[in-house]
Amino acid sequence: MSGTAARLTRVPTYLEGFDVIAGGGLPEGRLTLVAGTAGSGKTIFATQFLVEGVRQAGENVVFVTFEEPTADLRQNMLGFGWDIASWEREGRWTFVDGSQVAGEDGSVVGSYDLGGLLARIELAITKMKARRVVLDSFSAVLNQFPDLGTVRSELFRIASRLKALGTTALVTAERASDYGDLSRSGVEEFVADNVIVLRNVLEDEKRRRTVEVLKLRGAGHLRGEFPATILPEVGMIVVPLGVTELNNQRSSNVRVTSGVRVLDEMAGGGFYRDSVTLVSGATGSGKTLLVSEFLKGGVEHGERALLLAFEESRQQLARNAIGWGIDLEAMERSGKLKIVCQYPERTGPEEHLVQIKKAVDEFRPDRLVIDSLSAIERVTGGKSFREFVLGLTSYVKDRDIAGLFTTTTERLLGGTSITDSHISTVTDAIILLRYFERRGTIQRGITILKMRGSDHDKSIRAFTIDNHGMQIGEPLHDVTGILTGLPIEDALQQGS
Repeated sequence: MSGTAARLTRVPTYLEGFDVIAGGGLPEGRLTLVAGTAGSGKTIFATQFLVEGVRQAGENVVFVTFEEPTADLRQNMLGFGWDIASWEREGRWTFVDGSQVAGEDGSVVGSYDLGGLLARIELAITKMKARRVVLDSFSAVLNQFPDLGTVRSELFRIASRLKALGTTALVTAERASDYGDLSRSGVEEFVADNVIVLRNVLEDEKRRRTVEVLKLRGAGHLRGEFPATILPEVGMIVVPLGVTELNNQRSSNVRVTSGVRVLDEMAGGGFYRDSVTLVSGATGSGKTLLVSEFLKGGVEHGERALLLAFEESRQQLARNAIGWGIDLEAMERSGKLKIVCQYPERTGPEEHLVQIKKAVDEFRPDRLVIDSLSAIERVTGGKSFREFVLGLTSYVKDRDIAGLFTTTTERLLGGTSITDSHISTVTDAIILLRYFERRGTIQRGITILKMRGSDHDKSIRAFTIDNHGMQIGEPLHDVTGILTGLPIEDALQQGS
């Protein structure tokens, strides 16, 4: 197996993220089945394979369509910025219309086969000297044949001819359900060398796309389902979560300031340069203040900072910060800070992750703030949210960015949030902000719950907020139960 895999030449699809899970691309000269239910993105995936072949590999391509009229395909794909008509005029793309191979009434008479269609496909491939070929959707034709034996025979014949012509071909097929048989006829997967499964599953009233490389004959690939999304002007994007090797993940000893001197001391000298810090607290407990301090601390040290806000508008953020003596608008004008605000409901977690990566790649910040993760979790399912966090944290660490993410607890006094338990294992530091009642007043407390790779102050300290920002006091040695929301003062202190 390993010897065979080593000799295989890979053909990059150039679909973002897909070649990572496919081990570099599809085996050259092989037939790949792309199976999925209606709306899973089969035609987009297959078309994008051809588009990138033209744009990035400089190859000529052939698209054989059995269902959708060529005029509709050209028009629909313009939404992704793919001007197929221009490539046709340049002689780099050709369509073969196979929609009438079964006769006008949709029935097969006698011993009808696909010989005529195959001859037309061969002619187009030879004339174009095409290296990439798509047949979409083959299920429309195979369903017309009276028995599975004929289906298998015709598929073998087409696969053999496509291989003999030296093409790397994709064949799409319809599935009845996302987790049922791979195809309606049940034989396509046995004829194809490779099988890719696209899914668009409804979970918690939301659609979740995934891509799975089920089989690459003689070639290695990553196992399991990977999140995917389809974006205008882009096409299909696969998010290869968990691909980053832990052995290859860098670890920095450089410290950066949190923006609050006492908090830096509590953290043993500040946060690590490539760490991700989670700030958890109830609404109004000081999370946005700590975010503003973190941004200010970075800008004052000549760093670039990117804030992605999912709960407050730019005007609200600026107004609140100026009340603490922090001028976010001036920081933006200096070019050191960029603020991006958007509603979390606008799109799904995969799209948010893609947009965050794009913003990071364009601005190239030293610091990244997400305020807050709870807003993302609110509009998605548990599995999708955890995948989002895994993808985000690995991306931030890989680029040596100091990350600060906030999350909101459900309880006003004490307790923990569901979000904390979901992502505590992938964050390097956790800071808890808590309200507590003391002598008839509501006060705020702060503690560092976790600081990976560093010793840290384990005490709980009271802090206040004034027009100069966060003021952290001495450890609360005389009070216990703050984190549970049931503080009890030392008896001697109460009597004094």
